[in-house]
Amino acid sequence: MSRSLRRGAVAAIVLAAIVPLAACAAGNDASTLQIKPDNAATAIGTDVKLNNIVVVTPKGTAGSYSGAANLTVNIANTGTEDEVLTSVKIDDAAAKLTDESGAAVSDVTLKPGQSVLLGAEGGTAASIPTSDLSVGGYAKTTFTFKNAGEVSAEANVQPADGLYEGFGPKASPSAAASPSTSASGSASPGASGSPSAGASASASASGSASAGATASGSASPSGSASAQ
Repeated sequence: MSRSLRRGAVAAIVLAAIVPLAACAAGNDASTLQIKPDNAATAIGTDVKLNNIVVVTPKGTAGSYSGAANLTVNIANTGTEDEVLTSVKIDDAAAKLTDESGAAVSDVTLKPGQSVLLGAEGGTAASIPTSDLSVGGYAKTTFTFKNAGEVSAEANVQPADGLYEGFGPKASPSAAASPSTSASGSASPGASGSPSAGASASASASGSASAGATASGSASPSGSASAQ
């Protein structure tokens, strides 16, 4: 083989190796997929796909965290029949499923070809009231489906910042202050005590008048004896 042919063959081999790598870099990086590469994705059989599974803590949290947490995941039903998500767990805690109005629901139904973004604002949510998590670390998540069964995946734990803003747990409304009853309580004894005192004074005055009348009456017989 001539030197020019050998050079051409080497160049073709190098080019063949570079092109697939370039294609992978263009199509599979985080900016192209709009998800972080370390976020969990899994499937059950050929009909249920779960992508970008993330446990979301409140905005600004970092390191060790204890408290409420939400779970977000894109679930796709690629089969030809309805599929039903019946439960979700974060570690060993069962998540509460709620609809867009905040009402509790027992399951989430996916029609054939339908996908649901669990945890999105205004949509179906899965949340736990308490947790012990490491923000930036991982937590075990478990999904159970009516037909496909159960699958678990280690999901990244992220605060509700950036891409996950709006996916975190909602703050609990502060309890309204209870109205004070001290004013009505103090007014009541005072009001009832005052008429009582007035009644006693009246009775006393009446008694005095009566006593005066009696004294006047006994003076009369005394005058009569004096006249004799």
